[in-house]
Amino acid sequence: MDTALAPVTECTLPIDGMTCASCVARVERALKKVPGVTEAEVNLATEQATVRASGPIARATLAAAIRRTGFGVPDEAAPEAPAVAPKEPWLGEGRRVLLAALLSLPLVAPMLLSPFGVEAMLPGGWQALLATPVQFWLGARFYRAGWHALRAGSGNMDLLVALGTSAAYALSLWLLMTGHGHHLYFESAAVVITLVMLGKWLESRAKHRTVEAIRALRALAPETARVIAPDGSEQERPLARVRVGDRVVIRPGERVPVDGEIVEGASHLDESLLTGESLPVAREPGQRVTGGAVNGEGRLVVRTRATGAETTLARIVRLVESAQAKKAPIQRLVDQVSAVFVPVVIVLALLTLLGWGLIGGDWEAALLRAVAVLVIACPCALGLATPAAIMVGTGAAARHGILIKDAQALEVAQAVRVVAFDKTGTLTAGRPALTGLAAAPGLSEHEALRLAAALQAGSEHPLARAVNEAARAQASATDTVAAAAALRAEPGRGVSGTVEGRALRLGSQRWMDELGVATAPLHAQAQAWLAQGHTLSWLAEIVPGGPPRLLGALAFGDTLKPGALEAIGRLRAMGLRTLLLSGDNRSAVEAAGRLLGIDEVRAEVLPGDKAGVIQALREGGRKVAMVGDGLNDAPALAAADVGLAITHSDGTGTDVAMHAAGITLMRGDPGAVADAIDISRRTTRKIRQNLFWAFVYNIVGIPLAAAGLLSPVVAGAAMAASSVSVISNALLLSRWRPGGR
Repeated sequence: MDTALAPVTECTLPIDGMTCASCVARVERALKKVPGVTEAEVNLATEQATVRASGPIARATLAAAIRRTGFGVPDEAAPEAPAVAPKEPWLGEGRRVLLAALLSLPLVAPMLLSPFGVEAMLPGGWQALLATPVQFWLGARFYRAGWHALRAGSGNMDLLVALGTSAAYALSLWLLMTGHGHHLYFESAAVVITLVMLGKWLESRAKHRTVEAIRALRALAPETARVIAPDGSEQERPLARVRVGDRVVIRPGERVPVDGEIVEGASHLDESLLTGESLPVAREPGQRVTGGAVNGEGRLVVRTRATGAETTLARIVRLVESAQAKKAPIQRLVDQVSAVFVPVVIVLALLTLLGWGLIGGDWEAALLRAVAVLVIACPCALGLATPAAIMVGTGAAARHGILIKDAQALEVAQAVRVVAFDKTGTLTAGRPALTGLAAAPGLSEHEALRLAAALQAGSEHPLARAVNEAARAQASATDTVAAAAALRAEPGRGVSGTVEGRALRLGSQRWMDELGVATAPLHAQAQAWLAQGHTLSWLAEIVPGGPPRLLGALAFGDTLKPGALEAIGRLRAMGLRTLLLSGDNRSAVEAAGRLLGIDEVRAEVLPGDKAGVIQALREGGRKVAMVGDGLNDAPALAAADVGLAITHSDGTGTDVAMHAAGITLMRGDPGAVADAIDISRRTTRKIRQNLFWAFVYNIVGIPLAAAGLLSPVVAGAAMAASSVSVISNALLLSRWRPGGR
């Protein structure tokens, strides 16, 4: 089947030949006129159009609409045959620029040498001979693109260059043929074309650097995987032939080719290019791994859970591409300006010509000033100002595990004034830990924990795991515990069993009261723990022929994530107000809020009510960001001006996070929230700087050119410099690092 005829409801098409913001506007208008198209966005930096339609539309139909505007659309490669990059012609863009420079140098040399008293002016015939190939052969692209723009009822940079240089060339040719004039202007036409070509070449090379993040992410995916066959042998297969459920072997030092779950082996994985986490993370059987991570020292066998386009890496790439393809709201101003920019410039150039010609009578000088107006006003920088900054900013963020869904989220995040956090799984670890232990008089804490751990050994209950982890952490080589016997779970109360001949009970206050256990010796400590929001369990021994004996009390709580305190401190230092929203009991939430220095705490809030709290803050006129784990916080994430979803280290929550939030934080570090807002602020600042300079070039340059203070050559150099400076300024964002560094 011809893929060009395949119906689509969303399609991305590459476009050849765009040069400025006016080209972007022309293509968008053409695409929006196609029946069924609901939205069309064209990005000058990526040279792509993203089209969304209410129903199926053939790609060929969209491509034809673009081609009618005078731009090219490369043919789509068949899915079973990878596209092969066309071989660059021997006279590539760099060589064309060099040839134009060599032809123009003899023309401009007299101007450069005259201050030193050297006269090197070539005869008029030689000047025409050198300038003609630059004008009509190397500069033919400007005529072709300008003609297509005229046919489409529009204008662009190429039209301005073609009109300006043609006027200078024609004037020179007329002066040469009639023998009038003491000076010819072939050098103006040739040098302007050369400088514009040089600027576009430098711009193209710089634009390639703006997509380094995408290339780096794509390079993470290996091309093959080592699959264990049914007979137990290992077979090297292309990734396209790996299926869900296949067992894949990853040797030390290799990249993980698929998303999956470890079934054999243990190792450390470097996930830095996916999550931004600089340190390798430990992985063992039962835990998930993500394609693109680098295996450390151990051999792993992974059962495949996702391949190809369904892997986390593939979805990250799509998310970054989508963010880079979309326009920021501030871009609307540029679109409105570019729609009328070229016609206005042509009118200004015509007024300059008529004004100087009629008032001063020097039509030769008037024409040169009009040419300078046409040349300096090319709107290249306007078209690149926003997308270049967005591409570099989102790419830099992605390298450090911050995935920005679209340009709107990027722009809104910088204006946030209130950051609301969910507690569990966001600022805390999301699983209970043993936070306190008190032994009854006559018993050591070490012994109390040893007995409790023996009673809980083998249990998968969250509190049991917390006890066992604490016991392992303080166990010594001499600790030996007999297996608990007669283990029995008491629903709603706790667990009972016999350890070393002692009948033990571990459970709630209610159960202790039923058993007649006197908890008064540890009452004060228990009340302090309860005030902090901790969960309590009591350890007691049933003594034959006597009253039950209290052995100890255990407090459980959700521990703060490493870096949570520093993260809140950074946000407050950035001038942001923080809010803690949680469904947990008030004591636990308020205790966490005090520890973290949160400005405002709201506890016992149901998931559905969190969205109402966020909406009320927004109605108060404040921009609000909501930070959650992307699961039960989805309503609040959607209600906020911008949602930031923190994914878990085991990969859970990723699917929901990528859909519910505008920004996804691939590492579980709460500090990434401040990083996301920081890169948003810096990117928006770059956009504003770029737009400022792009407008300044024209606001200052056009009057200077019209006043005769800029020659066409200087105007051409300034125009080329404007595009390169805008992209160079955007590329400074690539040096951004998390933590405000």
